[in-house]
Amino acid sequence: MADADVTLADVEAARERIRGGIYESPCVESIPLSQLTGAHVWCKLDYLQRTGSFKERGARNALLRLPDDVRRRGVVAASAGNHAQGVAYHGGLLGVPVTVVMPRFAPLIKVTNCRRFGAEVVLHGEDLTEARARALELAAERSLAFLHPFDNADVIAGQGTMGLEILEQTPDVEAIVVPVGGGGLIGGIGTAVKARKPAVEIIGVEPENAPSLAAAFARRGPVQVALAPTLADGLAVARTGEINYRIATRVVDRLCTVDEASIALAILRLIELEKSVVEGAGAASLAAFLAGKLDHLKGRKAVLVLCGGNIDLTILDRLIDIGLVADGRIARFTVKISDRPGGLARLAQVLADAGASVKEIVHDRQFSGPDLSAVRVVCVVETTGPDHVRAVHAALGEAGIRVVAGGPAAGEG
Repeated sequence: MADADVTLADVEAARERIRGGIYESPCVESIPLSQLTGAHVWCKLDYLQRTGSFKERGARNALLRLPDDVRRRGVVAASAGNHAQGVAYHGGLLGVPVTVVMPRFAPLIKVTNCRRFGAEVVLHGEDLTEARARALELAAERSLAFLHPFDNADVIAGQGTMGLEILEQTPDVEAIVVPVGGGGLIGGIGTAVKARKPAVEIIGVEPENAPSLAAAFARRGPVQVALAPTLADGLAVARTGEINYRIATRVVDRLCTVDEASIALAILRLIELEKSVVEGAGAASLAAFLAGKLDHLKGRKAVLVLCGGNIDLTILDRLIDIGLVADGRIARFTVKISDRPGGLARLAQVLADAGASVKEIVHDRQFSGPDLSAVRVVCVVETTGPDHVRAVHAALGEAGIRVVAGGPAAGEG
């Protein structure tokens, strides 16, 4: 079935096939996210899978669908992380030899995890395109089956099992918001949900920096798009799959894109409000709400698919800082103050009286100009939000301290 389209019967069969090998993740109501968005929000917590991603569903189904002789020889996959981990983990459980080709930039923890699961890891290329080309070469050289991460009907059917679970867990759901990379997840969920309950709105969310499905819809077929760096690296796919595009044209009701600030803010909101550490790809569904792209869902029951939790811990602190800046809770600006004794103390007092917590103050004497009695000071402060930032600037103005760079909006300057 790998090159065919997918039906409800295929998804139902996949569910029985992988039952017991996949965690049926909860779909829970979120009161804080409902208050934040104005919709009645439920979260499908598929980042709780053993490898931290929904990819296990499609990987296990595809492995179980292979003929016995093919499974004995083994499989090869290309991925920067989640698909590789899913194939490696379930290949180990099922006794299938697995080789994964990962780009050289792949996070070390994901490389380590794949090896821990028993896979042979080949690091090759600067991006997924080069890694996939090498995987196809290895498949031919070693007579291995190549498991595509999304353009494979068995994989799509496996991902679709999440849709069946959502309908059982939230039977009166009105909309499901799904992150979109190659299109396997939304294709599988959409196939299952539309067959069972056609009135449910299926909404896809892509990063603005990787709009492959949006480009396919515009051109009436998959096309290569130029990728830019995105916090939702798991959705950074340059070309939608052929099978995925055909399915998406039937099941996707709405598609929107989100900017990087919204993705960062969504990661932060999930940590703060849901106590959930979700990667950028998994947080894209909430990002669409925060970006104002889903206002039509206010008052309606919506499920957010939180499909992955594999954040690289070496950059988590930076992601949080980016989210705080996007939220207006960290601001940077430059002021000009007297360089005489007491000038800095006065600035600090004004900031304290305004309720801003100083994180960093740096004198900038080299570029302060010819007036030796004055100095520029770069300030980084913690605030409660954009309104507070504006109040801090107003307090500085009232104290006669001139802001020379960085406006009242968070993060400027």
